[in-house]
Amino acid sequence: MFRTLVSVNTLALLTLVLTGCSANSVTTIEKESQPTNEKTERFQNLDAGKKSYPLTCRQDCYKPRSDIQCGSDGLCQYTGNKKAFLGGTDFSVKWLGHAAFVIKTSSGETFLTDPVFNDFDWPVNWLFSLVGGEQRKVNVEPDPELIDATDAVLYSHIHYDHFNKSDIETIGRKPEYLVPLNLADHFPSIGANITELGWFSSKKIGDSLVTAVPAHHFSSRTLVPFIYEDNNKDSWNAWLIENKGKTLLFAGDTGYSEHFKVINKRYGDIDVCLLPIASYYSEESPEWYRYVHLTPEDALTAAAELNCKVFIPWGYGNASWGMGDLSSHSALTRFLNMAEKFGTSAEIVILNQGESL
Repeated sequence: MFRTLVSVNTLALLTLVLTGCSANSVTTIEKESQPTNEKTERFQNLDAGKKSYPLTCRQDCYKPRSDIQCGSDGLCQYTGNKKAFLGGTDFSVKWLGHAAFVIKTSSGETFLTDPVFNDFDWPVNWLFSLVGGEQRKVNVEPDPELIDATDAVLYSHIHYDHFNKSDIETIGRKPEYLVPLNLADHFPSIGANITELGWFSSKKIGDSLVTAVPAHHFSSRTLVPFIYEDNNKDSWNAWLIENKGKTLLFAGDTGYSEHFKVINKRYGDIDVCLLPIASYYSEESPEWYRYVHLTPEDALTAAAELNCKVFIPWGYGNASWGMGDLSSHSALTRFLNMAEKFGTSAEIVILNQGESL
């Protein structure tokens, strides 16, 4: 099925005119129907159900490492080998922190993934602090020159650490916004050009082809007990960027599932893989946290199934919120230990916030 829809609600448009706001332009591209739950009719994962995991760390997972150094201020850095990548310069990748990357192609397009410059949108920022949540040690500052150079912003899903409405107002209407299905309704009214893409649907941005591909996650943003909840009403994506025969995958938040094999079967081996390795740890709900997030060893399995040539991990670090992690760099510690134990054919590149490949 292929459909393209442009939706503007007349009443909403009138309200926006009266209040001085600008209506967003929304296009929906859905090449194939996404899986939905038969009972709820809401989105579900491509490979839903109980999982088995090829690799699981059982001991020495967090063995201390000399290549991760932490200062008296609590900030940690990776200090290991920073050898230059020898495979070419088809993509330039800069990690801003958490899930935010600046990706530049060889033909000049610039993409920004999951930018969250501030803390969570209100009221969750307040509630997160109230229940003792660990705040960022380092914020990500919006760079006006970067925003001006951005051709498209790619959002993977609606969770507060990946989607911030006030940051969208900061970024403004100049870039295009590519989002999963049903996400456009959450945007502030700034006159943005938004395209919702279902899985395996694509859009050209300059000389690059951007395709929404599956992730294994979930969505939720609002909960009013016994009155309203929006679990899985909105979809979640990974993003594949193809440019001049080269590919880059931003996996979004995801757990391990068969979808990595599906992506490889459809699109071939991936040149650059940006895979999350954090937010998997929970004493209360370990199975659920791992179900929707990759452990470091799950990420190594995913990289093998995608046949990644370059593997850049993310999700840990000083600019993350410590959700489902023992510490800011515990996930990276476990990842490096597991990579040494199990090995990988991919070239691993470790970045600190603000560093580039």
